[in-house]
Amino acid sequence: MPGAPEAGGPAISVPAISVVVPVRNEAPNIAPLVAEITAALSGVPHEILYVDDGSTDATAAAVRDTAAAGAPVRLLRHAHSCGQSAAVVTGIRAARAPWIATLDGDGQNDPADIPRLWTRARAEGADTLVAGWRTTRRDTATKRFTSRIANRVRARLLGDATPDTGCGLKVFPRDLFLSLPHFDHMHRFLPALVLRAGGRVVSEPVGHRPRTRGVSNYGTLDRLAVGIVDLLGMMWLQRRWKRPRLLPDEAGEA
Repeated sequence: MPGAPEAGGPAISVPAISVVVPVRNEAPNIAPLVAEITAALSGVPHEILYVDDGSTDATAAAVRDTAAAGAPVRLLRHAHSCGQSAAVVTGIRAARAPWIATLDGDGQNDPADIPRLWTRARAEGADTLVAGWRTTRRDTATKRFTSRIANRVRARLLGDATPDTGCGLKVFPRDLFLSLPHFDHMHRFLPALVLRAGGRVVSEPVGHRPRTRGVSNYGTLDRLAVGIVDLLGMMWLQRRWKRPRLLPDEAGEA
C-alpha cells in the first residue's frame, strides 16, 4: 500500500485540476514533463501527482527535485510495482481537484493539449470523459499496427465508440472515475466503463511525440497476452450489469 503523499512544491489550497502521471523508471522524463505541464496550466490552480510504481531508478529523486524547485508536485510511491491502473487509482484517490487529467510519463503525450480537453469536458458535463485521440502516432510500425487492430477488435466487441482508448491523455471528473469498478488494466477500458455507468465519452484529436528518453516498460506481446484476458473480463462486466432507467414521477403522486 502506498504511504501518504510526500511534501511537494508550493501549497495550493483548492486546485482546479489535478494532473495524474503514473511512472515506472522514467527519471530522465520527469523534469521536462513537469516543465511542460506547468507551462500548459500557467495561471490555473493545479497540482501534479506523480505515482511512482515501484521504480528501481532515480524517478522518485527526480520528482522530489522538481518539487524542491517550486513546481506544484506531489509524490506517491508504491512499495512494489502494481501496474499502471493501480498507479492511476492511487493518484486519483489522493487528488484534491474535482477535475482529473491523466497522461503517460514517457513524454509522448503533449501537455499543451490538456487545456483544450478540459474546456471540452466542462462544456460536455459532469458525466463525460474526454479521451485523447492520437491521429498521428509517433511509434514503431509494429506498435502502430497492433494498436490499430486492438482498437478495432475492442470497439467491435465492447461498442465503446472510441478510436484510441489506449491514449494516456484523458480528462474527466474525479467523482466519475471513483464511481467505476477498479481492476488491473482498467485504464485501457475507461471509455467502456464510463458508458457502462451511464456516462458519455467524446474523443478529441491530440498530438503524439516519439519517445526521446528512456525505454518503454511494456512490450507488444505482453500487452497482447493480457489484453485478450482483459477484453473477455470487460465483456463479462458489461453483460452482468443492466443500468436502471427511472420513470418520471406520476402527476399527483404522494
